[in-house]
Amino acid sequence: MRGRTVNPGKARGEALVSRSPLSFYGGVDPKTGMVVERGHELEGKSVKGKILIFPRGKGSTVGSYVIYALKKNGVAPLAIVNEETEPIVAAGVILADIPCVDRVDLSLLETGDLVEVDADQGKVEILEKRKS
Repeated sequence: MRGRTVNPGKARGEALVSRSPLSFYGGVDPKTGMVVERGHELEGKSVKGKILIFPRGKGSTVGSYVIYALKKNGVAPLAIVNEETEPIVAAGVILADIPCVDRVDLSLLETGDLVEVDADQGKVEILEKRKS
């Protein structure tokens, strides 16, 4: 799949997919990387070491600093893939130097897929579908 580079870099890992927008400020614990937003489909799951896939961010501009804090605390996602990366997430991935690609059709991606992100080229590839 081809998309647009938001922040360059490469990563390979297990996908963690949300079909709902994600707020980093108040939605993700910057110390643990756990999603803590009540009722969110990723509540209780860790973004650490995952290819985090969600349509777009939402909420406060402080979310950019939460993404940076995730990186500083060693609990950040390896890469982020969005349908549309809004300024909050874009600033966060640039501050934290996390590879990020947007304008990708997320419907083919599922939690547990092995995914490679080549944000230098704006590419996202499913290497292996999750085992059901």
